[in-house]
Amino acid sequence: MTATTPTHPPSARAPRAGARVRAGKIVANLSTAALYEAAARDGEGLIAAEGPLVVSTGTHTGRSPKDKFIVREPSSEANIWWGDVNHPISEEHYDRLRARLMAYLADRRLYSQDLFIGAHPAHRRSLRVYTETAWASIFARNLFRRPSAEDLAGFAPNFTIIDVPSFQADPSTEGVRSGTAILVHLQRMEIIIVGTMYAGEIKKSAFTVMNYLMPDEGVLPMHSSINVGQAGDSVVFFGLSGTGKTTLSADPLRSLIGDDEHGWGSDYVFNFEGGCYAKTIRLSPMYEPDIFATTRRFGTILENVDIDPLTRELDLDSERLTENTRGAYPLHFIGNADPTGIAGTPRNVVFLTADAFGVLPPISRLTREQAAYHFISGYTAKLAGTEIGVKEPSATFSAGFGAPFLPRHPGVYAHLLMDRLEQYDVPVWLVNTGWTGGPYGTGKRMDITQTRNMVRAAIGGELRGVPTVTDAVFGLAIPTAVPGVPPEVLIPRDTWPDPVAYDKAAATIAHMFHHNFRAYADGVSEAIRDAGPANFHSRTVTRMSQPGEG
Repeated sequence: MTATTPTHPPSARAPRAGARVRAGKIVANLSTAALYEAAARDGEGLIAAEGPLVVSTGTHTGRSPKDKFIVREPSSEANIWWGDVNHPISEEHYDRLRARLMAYLADRRLYSQDLFIGAHPAHRRSLRVYTETAWASIFARNLFRRPSAEDLAGFAPNFTIIDVPSFQADPSTEGVRSGTAILVHLQRMEIIIVGTMYAGEIKKSAFTVMNYLMPDEGVLPMHSSINVGQAGDSVVFFGLSGTGKTTLSADPLRSLIGDDEHGWGSDYVFNFEGGCYAKTIRLSPMYEPDIFATTRRFGTILENVDIDPLTRELDLDSERLTENTRGAYPLHFIGNADPTGIAGTPRNVVFLTADAFGVLPPISRLTREQAAYHFISGYTAKLAGTEIGVKEPSATFSAGFGAPFLPRHPGVYAHLLMDRLEQYDVPVWLVNTGWTGGPYGTGKRMDITQTRNMVRAAIGGELRGVPTVTDAVFGLAIPTAVPGVPPEVLIPRDTWPDPVAYDKAAATIAHMFHHNFRAYADGVSEAIRDAGPANFHSRTVTRMSQPGEG
């Protein structure tokens, strides 16, 4: 493996973190055990029977994307994709909120952790994370990469995160929407998070910064998981939260590079993080043994998981607090994780979608143009609890399978992806981990064992040469046989008791694809625009092509 070394080290390329953070007391770089003691002393959570620390995030049990702002300032303004995703806030409002926050902290204690983001040394950044609670400091230690003692001796942060949930922003004077605010200042390389205890904001705001920085270094930042086989055959799994990135990448037959955030350089991929942030609702010791085991370990942070206050036993099936229960643990808790966090060029790319309408096939192969179309579309379902106010799955489109974290226009990332796919001739598969036999509420969720078998067959080359049929609605090449999978589940229309109902649902989704893609159509080729679903207008297409046509 080779890497292109930058002309200057990261510390010279990126602005140093903004003005100094002042507080009544700053407790720096405590160990996980010491932070457990502090959390227990201050009543921040309960230590479960087998060791994890269980905490509640209060009213915020998911991200607050409408409360995330990027400071409009000269150094980054022209590069930002302003709009529904990246909301602007003025420097004046940012400074006003920050000054009030520093005054608020004058007689309070903060915990700080010095950490890295980015496993590849050519693209690594240093960050300092200040948190109001000890448990959030453990979260940061788990999710980012821990420096060695030698690294800590000369540590200087490239950017800083300040997380103070008890502080409330002021919408009347500080340019925000509510008391909750996630503010990103790209020139000062500083992030302020207030009014929410949900620790996912720490992780995703850092990801936003990396998504801004990496394209300038020729790196495609990816909302993805990656694993690698013994032959060095790495696979990238793109997908939004809840689509199965963590579950499918934790394969006992392959080494885990990471479960959520990565970069794809010239001839290598690398993990941004040092840990995993997995959904724990209804985790199965049979089907997800590695992730399940982390919920029984000292050092894991469990957010909003139901716990018996007397016996301290966990109930992973309970959604009493939220559907979006989470576990944050260091990567080495997964037994087959690769400690380097680096692998070679991917041999396969998998797009994951949780289709709540039950119309997409469980697996299909995409052409290059279809890959571009579906990457820009980023179709899935928002699963309950991932964001505030989402009570049941609903169709959504998220460019690059991670629009909330893309500060630049999606075309920047799509262009980088297409370059990689073309250069290395990487096949792309679309895998539906959502519903089959009908929509949510009528059909059933895809069987995880069958999905694993499909993914293993695709990345293992077992589908090469298998006859396909072309879906007349979505134009996808569907294999007619997959080892370990009943053939009757492969064609979605055949799984519905009422084919006419399927046709109507498929036409609805096709229309939604076209409506969504209008925002990007002017920036892509005609071949990519034509790679989407059939354009029905008022007509419904139901024919499937014969084997071999795909």
